[in-house]
Amino acid sequence: MPQTAPFSRFERMIAWRYLRAKRAEGGVSVMTWISLIGITLAVFALIATLAVRAGFRAEFVDTILGANAHVTIYSAGRADEYGNLIKGFPDYEARAATLAAVPGVTRAAPMIRGQVMVSSQQGTNGAEVYGLSADDLKSIPRVGLGADAYGDIDRFDEGVAIGSVLARELGVTVGDRLRVISPDGVKTAFGSSPRVNAYEVVYIFTAGRYDIDKTRLYMPFAEAQSYFNREGMADEFEVMVDRPDDIDRYAAPLLQAGGDDAILWTWRDSSGAFLRALDVEDNIMFVILSILVLIATMNIISGLIMLVKNKGRDIGILRTIGLTEGAVLRIFFMCGAFTGIVGTVLGVALGCLFALYIDPVFSAVNYLAGGGVWDPSIRGIYALPAKLQWADVLSAVSLSLGLSFIVTIFPARRAARMNPVEALRYE
Repeated sequence: MPQTAPFSRFERMIAWRYLRAKRAEGGVSVMTWISLIGITLAVFALIATLAVRAGFRAEFVDTILGANAHVTIYSAGRADEYGNLIKGFPDYEARAATLAAVPGVTRAAPMIRGQVMVSSQQGTNGAEVYGLSADDLKSIPRVGLGADAYGDIDRFDEGVAIGSVLARELGVTVGDRLRVISPDGVKTAFGSSPRVNAYEVVYIFTAGRYDIDKTRLYMPFAEAQSYFNREGMADEFEVMVDRPDDIDRYAAPLLQAGGDDAILWTWRDSSGAFLRALDVEDNIMFVILSILVLIATMNIISGLIMLVKNKGRDIGILRTIGLTEGAVLRIFFMCGAFTGIVGTVLGVALGCLFALYIDPVFSAVNYLAGGGVWDPSIRGIYALPAKLQWADVLSAVSLSLGLSFIVTIFPARRAARMNPVEALRYE
C-alpha cells in the first residue's frame, strides 16, 4: 500500500469506525461515553468557576470604586501655639481646587467624617457619617444620580441620606425622622455632653455593598461641620481619578498638591489584602480544577488501552498490508483526541450558558434550598455574579485539549509499535 498523507481520509475512516464500534465488536463505546461525560463536566466546572471568580472580583472592585474614594487625603496634624495637635484642613476650599487641578483627577471633595449612633422608634444602630456637599454626593456613582435609590436627592440639604440596609434595620423610609447621637457634643465647663439632633431621611440608596448600605449616612457638609464642632475645617478629601486601576501613578502629584501635612490612603491600601487573598484563592482553585480535568482525561487512556487490546488482530492485518507505524499511531490518536475535542466543546457550551444565565440558575438553587443560600452580610455583595472572559475560556480549552492530546499519545504509540507477527500468531 502506498504511504498515505498524515490524517488522511483512510485514517479518519478507520478511527471513526473504531469509535462507533460496539462492545460485541471489540469496541469500547461505554468507556468512550464515560470519558466524554467526564471531560464535559470537568471543563464545565472549570469555566463556571473561573466565570464566578472573575465576576465576584469585578463586582467587589466595582462596589469599592463606586461608593468609596479612590484616594483619601488625611491630615497628619500640626501643633497650634499652645502645643495642641490639630488635624484637618482649614484652607480646604483652596486645597480642594489644587487637588482637582492634578491631571487625571475628576473630583476632589472636602469631607467631614465621624462615628455616631442612629436611632428611630424601632431600633438603634451605629453609623458612619460622611459630610459632603449636595453636588459631591450626586457625583458618587453608586450613591448619587443614577444609582439604585429612592427619594429626592435634590433635598439633600434639608436632611440626610442613608443606606438601604440601615434604613431597613431602623424601620424608616423617606420622610421619616431619625436621631443622630454623638458622644463628642457640646463642650461645657463639666466636659462634653452628647449631641442629639433629629434629621429627616430624604434619600435612601443601595450601593451594592452590604457593609456600606448598613453603616453609611451622608450629611450636608455645613451641617456636619456644625454637628462635629469642625467649623471652618475639613477632616479629609475624597479624591476620584479617571483611571483607578493605575492609582499608584497619582500618589506623587496628589501628595505634592495636598501639602506638607497630607497623608494618602488609596483604595488598594484599604482592600489590597482582600484582593491578594482572592488572587491566592484563584490560583489554588485553578490548580485543583486542572487536576479534575486531568483525572477526566485519564479515562481516555483506559478506553484506548482496551481498544488497542481488542483491535490487536486489526492492527496486525493493517501493518501486514503496508500501513506504517505512524499511520496506526494517528488512527488511535484520533480516537482519543476526538473524545477530548467533543467533551471540551460540550463543556465550554455548558460553562458559557451557566455564566450567561447565572441569575435564573442561582434563583432555582436558592428556591430548591429554601432560601438563604447567599448571605450578603458575610460575602459583602448581594448576589452571586459571573463574568465570562475569553481569556478564561481559552485557558480552559487549552488545558483540556492539551491534556487530552498528551494522554492519548501513550496508548497510540503502544498500538503503533505492536509487532504484527505477535498480533496474528494465535489468529
